Amino acid sequence: MGRILIIGAGGQLGTVLTNQLKEWYGEDQVIASDLRNNGSFTGHFELIDATDYQRIEEVVQQYQVEEIYHLAAILSANGEKNPLGTWDMNMKTLFNVLEVSRLNGVKKVFYPSSIAVFGSEVVKQNTPQASFLNPSTVYGMSKAAGENWAQYYFQKYGLDVRSLRYPGVIGYQSLPGGGTTDYAVDIFHRAVEGTHYTCFLEADTTLPMIYMEDAIRATIALMQAPAESIKTRMSYNLAGMSFSPKEIAAVIQKTYPDFTISYAPDFRQQIASSWPQSIDDSPARSDWGWKPMYDLESMAADMIKQLKKEYILFE
Repeated sequence: MGRILIIGAGGQLGTVLTNQLKEWYGEDQVIASDLRNNGSFTGHFELIDATDYQRIEEVVQQYQVEEIYHLAAILSANGEKNPLGTWDMNMKTLFNVLEVSRLNGVKKVFYPSSIAVFGSEVVKQNTPQASFLNPSTVYGMSKAAGENWAQYYFQKYGLDVRSLRYPGVIGYQSLPGGGTTDYAVDIFHRAVEGTHYTCFLEADTTLPMIYMEDAIRATIALMQAPAESIKTRMSYNLAGMSFSPKEIAAVIQKTYPDFTISYAPDFRQQIASSWPQSIDDSPARSDWGWKPMYDLESMAADMIKQLKKEYILFE
């Protein structure tokens, strides 16, 4: 197969996905790219500003890229600080990737969507795949628009664009990246380092989540599935587990009985309250065999295990 380009490889998801793709396909087949090289990448790395069409095209032509994972975006909480800038950035980068792909022989594109596409009109429990989308954030608006553009490019040009609606992604590999669900990452860091955690959501705010390992497995499985198995050309619902800050704190306290948490809801509470509490991902399960491996207990155990190693190294 041709080479794979990851745009936004330095982000929370991109870092792990890049390494996993290298294990699957070999280091020479994968090109990581971002605005800067943080020094963690081996093999091919290219500086790419995803708002620069020509730069994306240069790299695609140089490496004869046949697959692009477009991960660059401003997330939900950070996006509300600069709504117009977030819209411009998220949409322009998507259009650049779609057009470069269409005109330069890229065969397959991955576009990450999010549960942020759902809004106040959605069924909160087991939110169906085909739901009314009235997102409450500019991030969610950009993702909902992006889903429609993905379908448009498939129907009009035959470009094989595939997408997942990620819930909150929890991983030990990087720090929170500005999302509304990022408390579920930060809380583990505070617990392992032995400090109090102040949560920006209310104690009973239940949200859909997924462990990083499951998110990466789902992404690669979707991209490896035969084209005839992909029945949804907007974005697939994806689920792992659902829990509240109070519930995750209780699980952490089984390992760290002295861990304490308090609650000081901020503007992110309103965002979270508009989102589903659980997700129906049965189309992904039936179309291409998706099934999560981690629940709350097993996810928490692995997060603590992995972070303890990191904090020992820092001491």
